[in-house]
Amino acid sequence: MTTDADLQNIVFPSLKDRVVIITGAGQGIGRVFAKAFALAGAKVVIAERNEATAAAVAGEILKADGQALAITTDVADEASIKEMVQLVEDEYGRIDVLINNAGIFSTLQMRPFDQIPLDEWEQVLKVNLTGPFLCARAVLPAMRRAKWGRIINIASGAVRLGRPNYLHYIATKSALMGMSLSMARELCPDNITVNAILPGATFTEIERKTVTPAQKERIVAMQCIPRPETPQDLVGAALFLASEASGFVTGQSINLDGGVTPS
Repeated sequence: MTTDADLQNIVFPSLKDRVVIITGAGQGIGRVFAKAFALAGAKVVIAERNEATAAAVAGEILKADGQALAITTDVADEASIKEMVQLVEDEYGRIDVLINNAGIFSTLQMRPFDQIPLDEWEQVLKVNLTGPFLCARAVLPAMRRAKWGRIINIASGAVRLGRPNYLHYIATKSALMGMSLSMARELCPDNITVNAILPGATFTEIERKTVTPAQKERIVAMQCIPRPETPQDLVGAALFLASEASGFVTGQSINLDGGVTPS
């Protein structure tokens, strides 16, 4: 039976003191997520390979009286992930939310798939797909102990466009959607939900040399909402999927691309 306290958490989703790990949170979408969750009262873990940017984001959050912990983490390295998770458990004693945000994209050169070097293909798969698998596996014991957890995978709306010249990126993000659904079915008995967010072409402070001003105009012209997408446009969905309000939502891939593609 639903109590008034249950309704309170749904109407005003509480993330206060939730421990939220965000990979790749030293810049771009991850940085905005980290600051948003801190504003919501969460204890944010910035799991980022670049030590300097991780520390900078943590500093921004702490300066605003938020709670943050920066941990240098390489999601392509299983040992690094295990060390990060152990540090989080030692510090907070729990893990509530994992956002698999780290990925390789902005540095990729657009080219036909038969011209993608094999070592680049393998590195993109290792970071964009194996990384989320390893991170989810590493946080699972803590979530199972608590019988509560949220795993949010950042995929891409480009998957549903079949975007050419980024085959390794599209392949990993397509697989991440499938992994989210299969993982959701496995983890539902432990009250752990798994969902994917599919951003459209999201413009951040990260330079993308392959996108010209004319290409940016064409991207915006495809959208129903006629303006460039920003990381702030993704925050509401991330907060929802991490909260009690989304307790009956799992295995979903949510398009957030301004109306470019159908759900």
